[in-house]
Amino acid sequence: MGMVDTPERRGKTSASRRKRIGFHLDMTPMVDVAFLLLTFFMLTTTFAKSNTMEINIPPETGEVSVAERNVMTLRVPGDGYAYWSMAEEAPRRTPLYETVGDEQNTLGRDLRQALQQQFAANRKLVILVKISEKAKYKSLVDIIDELNLLKIDRFSLDDFTAQDEAEIQRAVALR
Repeated sequence: MGMVDTPERRGKTSASRRKRIGFHLDMTPMVDVAFLLLTFFMLTTTFAKSNTMEINIPPETGEVSVAERNVMTLRVPGDGYAYWSMAEEAPRRTPLYETVGDEQNTLGRDLRQALQQQFAANRKLVILVKISEKAKYKSLVDIIDELNLLKIDRFSLDDFTAQDEAEIQRAVALR
């Protein structure tokens, strides 16, 4: 704070003033306590586990041959529908998501039933998932989650090509 000059102070010189005594504060104990608390909280806190999905990728060399009758192709072009077909059949269109009450969109019941029925009928079934660049990443994650929930562990991811787009157009024309 500022000092106010009073008449009795004006005449005194700096030599007659009282000298201040130096003040030294040792910060070592405070730093020790801070590091002790930091160490305690780091060791007793549970860290959040990362949300990762384990996918086993086959080696790049060699080809795996699968009978055509054991292949189910699931195409997701990003229009809100999924198109699935067995072997060379025409793709069938089913809603990818459905809203149940106030819940978030869940994977469509028809798609889930189709996956269950086809896998129950053929245990050697391999599902070929083809997702367009227009589709959302969430769709891929939801499909893989659903396959894991149904304990379907034989699936493959492939590129969405112009031929797949033509197959989808064929399915739309048949409707």
